[in-house]
Amino acid sequence: MDNARLVRWTAPAFVICSLMLLPWIAVLGTTLPQRQLSQHYRLAWTGYDVLLALGLACTAVAALRRSRLLPIAGSATGALLVADAWFDVLTSPAGRHTAEAVAMSVLAELPLAFVCFWLAVHSQDVAERRLLLLLKRRHDPATADGRATSGSGDKDDDPFPTGGDTTDARGCARQTGA
Repeated sequence: MDNARLVRWTAPAFVICSLMLLPWIAVLGTTLPQRQLSQHYRLAWTGYDVLLALGLACTAVAALRRSRLLPIAGSATGALLVADAWFDVLTSPAGRHTAEAVAMSVLAELPLAFVCFWLAVHSQDVAERRLLLLLKRRHDPATADGRATSGSGDKDDDPFPTGGDTTDARGCARQTGA
């Protein structure tokens, strides 16, 4: 199956799935008990936080490496943070615990989720800008080695800024000459 055909059928499939969830949401909203004792409550939350820690670590590594996987890691981690905030607030006992959960959500989890989503959206823009600058320099007949010799001198013009960056605009390793 080619990619174009895959994209054509996925949009309608996701619309159907989202519509099918509506009656299920109504069933859950009317039939689930108000309280539920879970035998594996600690394991569920501990496992979730391990997954969240892995997501944060993957997002950090992707950001440090300027990886093309940053949008995926950032999006997934942001979604985990939003879900964590939601369930922390709604499953905490009334009183001080709820206040702590709301504070953690507002002061830590949701702002961090925003940063993750921002990285997911804007890392693509940065990668595209770096790629365009790289292509422009490679096609510039004024430079024999493909590097600009004139211009503003602004470090933002360099698709490969110094400081340990050894990846090209696609996130692939590149050779650095000394």
